[in-house]
Amino acid sequence: MSENSALDPSNSTGLKLTEDYIAISALQHYAYCPRQFALIHIEQVLAENRFTAEGQVLHQRVDSNEVEQRGSVRYERSVSLISQEHGLVGKMDLLEIESGEKLRYFPVEYKRGKPKIEEWDKIQLCAQALCIEEMRSASVQEGAIWYWQVRRREPVAIDLQLRDLTLSAITGARALIETGVTPIPQVDKARCRACSLKEICQPDAFRSDKTRQYVADIGV
Repeated sequence: MSENSALDPSNSTGLKLTEDYIAISALQHYAYCPRQFALIHIEQVLAENRFTAEGQVLHQRVDSNEVEQRGSVRYERSVSLISQEHGLVGKMDLLEIESGEKLRYFPVEYKRGKPKIEEWDKIQLCAQALCIEEMRSASVQEGAIWYWQVRRREPVAIDLQLRDLTLSAITGARALIETGVTPIPQVDKARCRACSLKEICQPDAFRSDKTRQYVADIGV
C-alpha cells in the first residue's frame, strides 16, 4: 500500500464522514474572519475574485497526486487527511517524508500571496500536522508555507503556541456552526478589501447599521 493510500481517510479509517467534521481549509477562513467563515460554511455563499482565481490556478499545479522519491525523501502531493480526535478532514498540498532511524513528516502548504505577520495560514498548516500525527502516530515539529508572490518557502515551527491557536480556531469554528449565527464584520477593514465576499458581505453597510446595538441597549 502506498503512503498516499495510507493517509487517505477512505482507506485508513473506514470512518463515514458527517457534518461534524470541519474542513481543514475552513480554519484559515475562520482565523481570517469569522464572518467570512460563516458566509461560506454556514450560509454556503461563494464568490470569486482575482485572488481566489489565482489560488485555484496555483493548486491545480500542485494537486497532481504524484509521488516522487529523491534520495531519502519521499514527496507526496494532494494527500488526504482526517482527525477523529479534532473532527477535521481535508487535503494537504505536499507531504515530505524523510526516511531514517525515525520517519520525519514535513507538511508544505502552498499560498498565492506573500508571508503574513498574522497566523491564519499557519493555523491551517498546524491542523494538517495534527492530522498527520494522529494518523501516523508521529510527531510533526515543523513545516513550511510556499508563497507564490515571493516564490519561496517560509518555515513554520509547529510549537505549543501555534497548536493552542489552532485548537482555539477549531473550537471557535465548531461553536459558530452550532449557533448558526453569522457574526458582524471584522473591525480590520484592510481584510475586507482582499475578501472575495466583500460585495455579498457588505461590511461597510453593517458597520454603519446601529440596529444590533440599539436592540442590545434596550434589552430585547
